Amino acid sequence: MKTGDTFTLAAPEVTRTVLALYAGASGDHNPVHIDVDAARAVGIDDVFAHGMLSMAYLGRLLTDAVPQERIRSYEVRFTAITPVRATPTCTGTVTRVEDGAAHLDLTVALPDGTVTLRGSAVVALAPAAS
Repeated sequence: MKTGDTFTLAAPEVTRTVLALYAGASGDHNPVHIDVDAARAVGIDDVFAHGMLSMAYLGRLLTDAVPQERIRSYEVRFTAITPVRATPTCTGTVTRVEDGAAHLDLTVALPDGTVTLRGSAVVALAPAAS
């Protein structure tokens, strides 16, 4: 990895089925993610993705790029909702390399340019010596 390298992952479309399956797997049964009436009751037109689902896709981008044991830190903040039927794209860009580690800026964005998640990660360039 070197400064300027970019990694992308086209996440699958967020469908009602994906949201229901994720709710079951994660234990997060917040109705705004699976019940359109609950979403409308809080002023949202339709259900939307769990933020942790977007974070999981971004984590997959990282583990596709480097082995999990080389990830030293990973943090995110949510900036917008991901609506049902969206097709997010996850991107990681190496912003600097120093002291044997690459520092990455991370984003999840929708096709219209809306960034739904921003974050950062630090990954070791080589496995730790044993």
